[in-house]
Amino acid sequence: QVQLVESGGGLVQAGDSLRLSCAAAGRTVSSYTMGWFRQAPGKDREFVAAISWFGSSTYYADSVKGRFTISRDNAKNTLYLQMGTLKPEDTAVYYCAAVYKALVGLTTPAKYDYWGQGTQVTVSS
Repeated sequence: QVQLVESGGGLVQAGDSLRLSCAAAGRTVSSYTMGWFRQAPGKDREFVAAISWFGSSTYYADSVKGRFTISRDNAKNTLYLQMGTLKPEDTAVYYCAAVYKALVGLTTPAKYDYWGQGTQVTVSS
């Protein structure tokens, strides 16, 4: 079992930056592809970014490309999401997720086996 705990959310203004963290426990996630998803009220959970277990392959939703950066520190068993130039439409609960050694279907929530409880990000205009 993998337990994931997100942190770093908060209330920021448009144009600000924020870094989310996702700490994994239970087992090392060095062999897991990790992803970030978000869900705004009344909307489906949507893909934000993913990173391969070896760290050199990253994937982004078009809506965040160039503004967000996903990274991981396998030594710390931690996933990060650096968010820049935040917009009000980025407001959502952000979730991290993990799936064992996957490289396809990463934009689909059902692909992932483990999820965190989420952290709220609110961007005011």
